[in-house]
Amino acid sequence: MGSVLVTGAAGFIGAHLCRALLARGERVIGLDNFNPYYDPALKEARLAALTGNAPPGAFRMHRIDLADTEALLGMMAAEPDIDRVAHLGAQAGVRWSLEAPFAYAAANVTGHLGILEGIRRSEGRIRHTVYASTSSVYGSRTDGPFRETDRVDNPASLYAATKAAGELMSKVYTQLYRLPLTGLRFFTVYGPWGRPDMAYWLFTDAMLKGEPIKLFNGGRMRRDFTFVDDIVAGVIAALDNPPADGGHRLYNIGNSRQEELLDMVSILEELLGVKAVRVLQPMQPGDVPATFADVSAMKRDFGWEPTTDLRDGLGHFVGWWRGHFG
Repeated sequence: MGSVLVTGAAGFIGAHLCRALLARGERVIGLDNFNPYYDPALKEARLAALTGNAPPGAFRMHRIDLADTEALLGMMAAEPDIDRVAHLGAQAGVRWSLEAPFAYAAANVTGHLGILEGIRRSEGRIRHTVYASTSSVYGSRTDGPFRETDRVDNPASLYAATKAAGELMSKVYTQLYRLPLTGLRFFTVYGPWGRPDMAYWLFTDAMLKGEPIKLFNGGRMRRDFTFVDDIVAGVIAALDNPPADGGHRLYNIGNSRQEELLDMVSILEELLGVKAVRVLQPMQPGDVPATFADVSAMKRDFGWEPTTDLRDGLGHFVGWWRGHFG
């Protein structure tokens, strides 16, 4: 049995995916650069939790920047048992792309291209790759649900543009080299060990400290919040089922249910036992007012569907928060 390369292995979704793969007996090779977009101590803590529960010899980690093409390609060539890739590593965050645009080009364009080239150079040894895209490629919309056949040529942020570029590069590499590739457009993932820049984390932290929370667009935001365990189940389902023709596929992966941001705040108030001090703010540049996934293709092709509603998912997050931060 070969190994699965997981990029972004110390990240939020990547660490959960590594844990799930190890739990079913896989060997996993992790890659992460532990960059300081948010506190690297959280990434180190995820890694420590992951390695502490991994069977001996089942997991090893490479601290490599995706944009360091020479190091990346060297690692992929030096690990001959890699036969599948889950490429989750990226520079995330819509708003920071306004401040650090070159970080997004490096990770999401150069880094994605490096992964594609490493797969090509494996000469068929890597039999399937699943990579993370984003609902942000659909741009600023208020209709829905979003379908994979919808146009994605009007992104609202540089982050979205770089992820759309990754989809296009993947399509080209499949056309040129017949690489079996599956892209998954993630819709607002949340849960334990999450990212500190996400709204549910920021709200929880502020509310417990008695500080105000900022609600952009006057709180009139709707999101398709997707629990991390559902995302991981979808990634594994896709990874286990490469395209029969060796082609390139794209799928939405979300909860397929729009939730009002204000409803999320109300649920957090109940779970935390505190009232939020709400400060209404205007829409932020690059943000989108709504996301909403049509996931019928995931259900049709993989038998996958989400199982966790927002109240239960936030309950899991708050339980983790209290255990982790006390």
